Amino acid sequence: MANELSLLNGNLPAHLRGGVDETTRALMGGVSESGPSIKRISIKGSVFRMVVAGKEVAKNEERAMNVVVVGAAQHNSRTFYEATFAEGQGAKMPDCFSDNGISPNAKSTAPQAATCKDCPQNVDGSAPSGKGRACRFSRRLAVVLENDQNGDVFQLTLPAQSIFGKGTDGKLPLEAYVRLLGTNNVSVTSVVTEMRFDTSSATPKLTFKAVRYLEEDEFNNALAKGKTAEAKLAIGLTPAAIDGAPAIAAPKPVAKPAPVAEAEATPEPTKRVKKTEAETPKDINAVLDDWA
Repeated sequence: MANELSLLNGNLPAHLRGGVDETTRALMGGVSESGPSIKRISIKGSVFRMVVAGKEVAKNEERAMNVVVVGAAQHNSRTFYEATFAEGQGAKMPDCFSDNGISPNAKSTAPQAATCKDCPQNVDGSAPSGKGRACRFSRRLAVVLENDQNGDVFQLTLPAQSIFGKGTDGKLPLEAYVRLLGTNNVSVTSVVTEMRFDTSSATPKLTFKAVRYLEEDEFNNALAKGKTAEAKLAIGLTPAAIDGAPAIAAPKPVAKPAPVAEAEATPEPTKRVKKTEAETPKDINAVLDDWA
């Protein structure tokens, strides 16, 4: 692919950085039922990739990328797929997913439990490999590129190992990085953030650090970008939905644990209907037989 289409080359002239116009969106098929099309940054294979409508259109193999975070989902998300992902398959909605990490989304086609904390897919060792959980944590961010801050908003979805942990040698996962900023009265939206791949990790893992403060006009732009429809969709939709996954079928009933059988209660003695005097036996054993 031509170098000028690289994800982060910054070669687009400043006067052309106003975003994609309606003509281009129409030709791209870029307006979905949910609103404007959203680009996203994938970190598959520890490479920064630009994905549009489920298609990879560019990539940048640099180990680091500078962005400005303009929005973030309020909660960590969870996603569960019943089938193992096959390379080359199209976008598919998760069988069960949660936007708040507490309970399945109402649109989940196969909810695994009423609540995430009671879900069997949230147990360590439930993953197909036997290591980790089958239901995976993630966190959705809305970001703009440092060298194109007036350009497109991208969705960035971080896996669990890029979110949690303490970090070492200045390599901080997202939550530790944001806590460090917050305890110093600095907002994540007020700095340029470097995202860097941890080369010691066998699977894609990003670490974060602040590079510089934003200039006043950059900060105002970041605040404005965070209020756009694109930013709200970026943090509100799953990557599969953004990639154009087919509409999901009617949800199945929530999986419920099998009811515990209760011990059979001992029936209480029941007095039989009193017989008439003529019918009442005179023998004491016959009288006692009238009681169960």
